Amino acid sequence: MLLSYVILRNFLHVGRFRSANTEISKLRLHTTMANCRRPEHQAPPEMFYDESEARKYTSNSRMIEIQMTMADRAIELLALPEDQPSFILDVGCGSGLSGEALTEHGHYWVGMDISRPMLGIAEEREVEGDLFLTDMGEGMFFRPGTFDGVLSISALQWLCNADKKTHHPPRRLYKFFSTLYGSMRRGSRAVFQFYPENSDQLELITSQAMRAGFTGGVVVDFPNSTRAKKMFLCLFAGLMNPQLPTALGTGNGQQGHQVTFSNQRQRFKDLKGKPLKKSKDWIKEKKERRRRQGKGEYKPDSKYSGRKRSKKF
Repeated sequence: MLLSYVILRNFLHVGRFRSANTEISKLRLHTTMANCRRPEHQAPPEMFYDESEARKYTSNSRMIEIQMTMADRAIELLALPEDQPSFILDVGCGSGLSGEALTEHGHYWVGMDISRPMLGIAEEREVEGDLFLTDMGEGMFFRPGTFDGVLSISALQWLCNADKKTHHPPRRLYKFFSTLYGSMRRGSRAVFQFYPENSDQLELITSQAMRAGFTGGVVVDFPNSTRAKKMFLCLFAGLMNPQLPTALGTGNGQQGHQVTFSNQRQRFKDLKGKPLKKSKDWIKEKKERRRRQGKGEYKPDSKYSGRKRSKKF
């Protein structure tokens, strides 16, 4: 009887231990998934864009629509002449969706990508442009003044990661931008739609581009919307004081501008003049911001807006 009790007690302890280990494993998995939401955190691009991931760009209609919309916007920002075709480089061309948009606009193009499966999908789709399997971080190999413009959709942020011991993001970015600058015709533009992870990445990318000789800045479309917000790095080759294109969704037609970032916190004295949280002005600003974002319906402001209500009903 005593032996049976000992065996049962040990079994319960082992069961609890296994259950605890299972919960810990789930917690670690959840934490890993939370930290790896960005594709560049999961694997190098040549491994992340495998056969299954590449197939999504032909079967997922939502993904195709988003890619084509961003490509059309990037072509608009390039401001290419309408009366004659141009020769465009598509950096990170993938399955050739942005290249198809260039073809529809009557332009010629060549594409480069590091993923063999993605280029395989582009060949299956019989895209018009020539394709190159290469790493953009190793620089361009084209003759000077070859291209009338450069287009890139969702590729530039990959250069900010060091996937190998020999990778140094600032050096790879400068190698890319400096050789790209040489392959572009003077007066032409390069437009990169990208997703910087933070202000440090954005500052790193823009500083290396300016160091390579480019001028320009960042155009932010729909800056007040979380989902529709898109960032485009617009670079100019051989222009000293270019005027950036107009950003979409600003509400008042203001021009796109170069965004500057700082990691330093604002001091309390710098906050003077801003409305206090939960105050009447703060509530009105929040309601106006929600209206611009199209989130919900809010009643017009009145003398009762932001007024504290009595505790008694």
